[in-house]
Amino acid sequence: MTLLPQVAETNTPRSSDVSGEPLLYHVVMTRVYVADAKPEERSALRLLLLDMKMKVVGEAADWSTTLAKAPATRLDMLLVDWDLLPIDLGVQALAKLRAACPNAIVVVLISHLDARQQAALSAGADAFISKGEMPERMIERLRAVVASVRPG
Repeated sequence: MTLLPQVAETNTPRSSDVSGEPLLYHVVMTRVYVADAKPEERSALRLLLLDMKMKVVGEAADWSTTLAKAPATRLDMLLVDWDLLPIDLGVQALAKLRAACPNAIVVVLISHLDARQQAALSAGADAFISKGEMPERMIERLRAVVASVRPG
């Protein structure tokens, strides 16, 4: 009788992603919620995450939907566009989301690199990524964030 690996095992090698590197189980099963006002950007992120063997568990085009629905998805990571955050609440909005999803990795997507980077990090984000990054670079950055927050 052949024993199959248990689903809960970590560090079980899985198939490679677009860069050819073997993925580990805990990376493969990262559950991601995507919050961006632009449907085409959400679609591009969804395809990138699928290439990385991550599961998109929800999407939102506005801040109130993100705050209301993201916590119920048992997400591991939240990708949120900085421009989606309410201007009148500033960094408090991201802190509120962090409180609602305390175990989630929060990655802020920024259209223009400037002083907003520091604001995103100080507001409780684990990292920021420029929306202008090439897909390969974005994959590297997302992997690095996951690895730094959840050492393997």
